[in-house]
Amino acid sequence: MLIQFRFQNFKSFRDDTILDLSATKISEYSNHIISSGNERLLPAAAIFGANASGKSNVIEALRFMATYVIDSFMYGGDNEKERIERLRNTPFLFDSASEKEASSFEVYFTGDEEHGEKTYNYGFTLNNHGIVEEWLNTKAKTARSFRKIFHRNPEELVLDGISSGQEENIRLSLEKEVLVASLGAKLKINILKTVRDWFYFLNFADFGDPKENEFLSSRIPRGFSQNRQVQRDVASYLATFDSSIVDFNVEVLREDSQGELVRIDALHRTRDGRMVSLPFPQESAGTRKMFALYPFLQYALEMGSVLLIDEMNARLHPLLVRNFLLAFLNPDVNPKHAQIIFTTHDAWQLSNNLLRRDEIWFTEKDRDGASSLYSLADFTDEDGLKIRKDENYEKNYLLGKYGAIPDLQYMDVLRRD
Repeated sequence: MLIQFRFQNFKSFRDDTILDLSATKISEYSNHIISSGNERLLPAAAIFGANASGKSNVIEALRFMATYVIDSFMYGGDNEKERIERLRNTPFLFDSASEKEASSFEVYFTGDEEHGEKTYNYGFTLNNHGIVEEWLNTKAKTARSFRKIFHRNPEELVLDGISSGQEENIRLSLEKEVLVASLGAKLKINILKTVRDWFYFLNFADFGDPKENEFLSSRIPRGFSQNRQVQRDVASYLATFDSSIVDFNVEVLREDSQGELVRIDALHRTRDGRMVSLPFPQESAGTRKMFALYPFLQYALEMGSVLLIDEMNARLHPLLVRNFLLAFLNPDVNPKHAQIIFTTHDAWQLSNNLLRRDEIWFTEKDRDGASSLYSLADFTDEDGLKIRKDENYEKNYLLGKYGAIPDLQYMDVLRRD
């Protein structure tokens, strides 16, 4: 499970930024709290904020980190243009100092029971010349302090937790653009493979991007084309908001190395009992998005992984978003402790009837163009007081009490005198 994600100098975030899924000592919704290792963790983080405030960049920062960990074993070589492109992480560009400085990414997470519920601390910094620093520390469930596995900087590479034979392989193959964690996983070093796999099992979805949204809507759940039980499960899932959908007709039109081409008709039962078959592309945009969300929900709940969704509210009624979110908040539905991190403009989800204060986050951009990220649990009002759990979060947010809303000006651009 993700404990904390920390990053600096990435896109609109110039300063040290922390997204923390550790439960604070507040009293509401204690059933949301999950024990993993010695940590008390939360299953959800909802990020609110104005357009262009940096919400998406929080998720993009973790996506960049995950991609670099998974793929960097392939990097390196003499092609300068390709090398710079691989390292392009887009630092904060609105001041000349940050543009030239390294960017930093760090996570704390817990492993599963199979790996003893260890806590892992892994991170790296990089600039357009390569990796500046990289580190991995672990802590056993019963330990008080972290044990260093490796640390790397431009002067030295210390591999305390790696066997001598494996150490030699890393030293022979490591290039300045390549992460030790990525290379070590490729070399089948177990502890480094565990780190790489944690990033591999992260799942990202961007429903605010029209092109990616179209692609996601074409995805079908695992086993859907052949397995009637999966089809019935998806129909039951969609029936939670459209009770007329009772089943599917599915036909595999083509199956080759590029995958399957599948025709899907949704079967609707009318009020007079008739069955109507509707080609799935003719279903509403909301139904198609909920269909696209099903594989992500299925994967996260089965694997106990982290799901990150940008613009979760796009094309969905607030009640559908709430229903989807409840799957993660309900420990009976989510026994493997999957987590969800999502961005949204929908203030309706800002409710003390749904989320804890430490599950609510805001992004705001200052006059320098730098974004900040903060939790409602840490926010203090103009009198220096913490936000109470019985406040009307939605109303107070829209009134500007918590910040993170658009700074609106009167639209007189089309006025003609």
